Amino acid sequence: SQTEQEVDVDACKRLNVPILRRVSGGAAIVAGVGCLMYAVVLDLDRRPELRSVDRAHAFVLGRIAEALRDIQPTIVPAGVSDLAYGSRANASLYKFSGNSVRLVRSRLLYHGTLLYDFDLELIDRLLRTPPRQPSYRVDRSHRDFVDNIPSDAGTLCNALATAWDAKPTSLSSELKAEVDRLVHEKYLLPTWNFAR
Repeated sequence: SQTEQEVDVDACKRLNVPILRRVSGGAAIVAGVGCLMYAVVLDLDRRPELRSVDRAHAFVLGRIAEALRDIQPTIVPAGVSDLAYGSRANASLYKFSGNSVRLVRSRLLYHGTLLYDFDLELIDRLLRTPPRQPSYRVDRSHRDFVDNIPSDAGTLCNALATAWDAKPTSLSSELKAEVDRLVHEKYLLPTWNFAR
């Protein structure tokens, strides 16, 4: 299965790490403490050009890279949907952010990760070498390719909020209940997570 090609399923079981499928697809990632996950929902009626996935990646990653340049000046979009830092000249770009997109009717969900204090050894322990690799990876192992950005969750959250002019909000009790229902009736089920 695709899961077994990308994930060391036995290692996940030994370490009690759940394997969950994300609705946007893409290759397997490891998430946990020290990995900030974000999501942006954009209106495609207002930005119809973002129906092109390449343009969506360029738009979102460009904005996030610019927002984080005070933290790490050498950040660049890399590969199809990554953010990395370092130097292209000597092939030493290090990935700290992987991202994915899903288009549904008039909305675009763009979401990803920002590693800032993550246990990078877990990636080597839980993931296999991916079947598809961006050229800037240059056949490096996970540990030689992925790194943390030198920051903290609060600084990263503030930078993202500023980049997207986001205001703090809280979910209504009705919306929380609907999320809980979907998690238990669909997104935690093996039929969802392993149906590929």
